[in-house]
Amino acid sequence: MTTEVAIVTDSTAYLPDAVVEQHGIVVVPLKVVLRGRPLDEGTEATPAGLAEALRQKRVVTTSRPSPETFAETYRRLAEGGAREIVSVHLSAELSGTYEAALLAARESPVPVRVVDSRTLAMAMGFPVLTAAEAAADGASAEDAATAAEKRAGATSGFFYVDTLEYLRRGGRIGAAAALMGAALAVKPLLHVSDGRVAPLEKVRTSARAISRLEEIALEAAGEGSVDVAVHHLASPDRAEALAERLRERLPQLGELYVSEVGAVIGAHAGPGLLAVVVSPK
Repeated sequence: MTTEVAIVTDSTAYLPDAVVEQHGIVVVPLKVVLRGRPLDEGTEATPAGLAEALRQKRVVTTSRPSPETFAETYRRLAEGGAREIVSVHLSAELSGTYEAALLAARESPVPVRVVDSRTLAMAMGFPVLTAAEAAADGASAEDAATAAEKRAGATSGFFYVDTLEYLRRGGRIGAAAALMGAALAVKPLLHVSDGRVAPLEKVRTSARAISRLEEIALEAAGEGSVDVAVHHLASPDRAEALAERLRERLPQLGELYVSEVGAVIGAHAGPGLLAVVVSPK
C-alpha cells in the first residue's frame, strides 16, 4: 500500500504483523545484544529466546537503530513514490532511536517529520495507526504527525513487573527504588510519565497487582470509546485472562489487541511483565 505520506515506526511499537501490513507501515528494528552479537528485534531476537536468556541470567543489552538504517529506509520510501514521511518513535527519554531518526531525516531526499511519542509499546502503536489512517485519507505529513502526537498525549500505559531488577540493570529506574522493592517484597505497578518509566503503586502480591492493573485501566478508560492493548512477556494465560475481563467490563471498547512484547522492552522488564494500554479513540 503506497500513499504520498509514508509512515515509519520502530519495533517497540509491537503492532500486530497483520495491522502493519494492512496499513503499509514500515518498521525499523532496534537491536538486542546477546553474547556480544547484535540481533534485530522481532526476527532474529524473539520474546521466547529473550525470556530464556534472562532466566539463565545472561547479560542482555539493547541498542538503537543506526542513523544509516533510518537513512536507507527513508531513501527507499522516496524511491518508491513517497513525497513525505512521518516517523514515530520510542520515547527519547528511554532510547536514542528518536535522535537517530532525526539525524537521518536531515539527509532524506524527501521531508521527514520525526515524532517523539514520549511512550512505548502500543501506547506508541495506536498513535502510529492514527498517523497511517490520516495519511491514507490524504492528510499531509504535518497533519498526520499532529494527529499522532495528539493521540499519544491522550493514551495511557500501565504495567506490572515481577521484579524491578531488570529495569535497574538497564538504567530505566533508580537503584534505590529497585532495592526498596526487593527489600519490602512488594510488587510494583509502573507507568510512563513525561517519557520516563515511573513508579505508580506498590502492592504485596502479584494477584493484587494484576487486579489493580485492571482497575487502573478501567479508570483510565472512563465511559468513553477506547482501544486497548494487553502486553505480556512469557505470561500468555495471564494476559488473555486480563483481556477477557476488560472486554467484559468496557462498554465502549473498540479494538483490543493481546501481544507479547519484543526482546527490547522485555530485556528491561523481565519475564512476568503484564501491561495495559488505554487509548481514547
